[in-house]
Amino acid sequence: MKEIIAIIRRDKVPETKQVLEDLGYPSLTIQSVDGRGKQKGAMCAEMDSEMPESFCTAAKLKPTPSAYAIEHTLPKVALYVPKRMLTIVVPDDVVTKVVKSIMKVSRTGKHGDGKIFVAPIDGALRIRTGETDGEAIA
Repeated sequence: MKEIIAIIRRDKVPETKQVLEDLGYPSLTIQSVDGRGKQKGAMCAEMDSEMPESFCTAAKLKPTPSAYAIEHTLPKVALYVPKRMLTIVVPDDVVTKVVKSIMKVSRTGKHGDGKIFVAPIDGALRIRTGETDGEAIA
């Protein structure tokens, strides 16, 4: 079993949920997260596909200063971009298919498309029934 963690644009969640359901893996966890990548929070309109091309995202989003920035009175406030984090556990033999499907629907080709992480899972247990491993994630 593997855990797939996908951090994607907010507007790509419905398409991603649909493709996972079509593959037979509708069970997932979705969280609202904020983060930044190589651009260090410097956002342009291309980084958030939900914004019109003519607007800079930095002008539309309120900056969220980091605790470090507040405590150390840094001159530049670090901006964090709102994203969605999807977590799904799947059998080893479908990891590549699931990852490729998420990439296909979530890729815009612009900065801010997100990241996908794959991690091994040692075991799973369904609390209600006591099922373990593969039975617990089905």
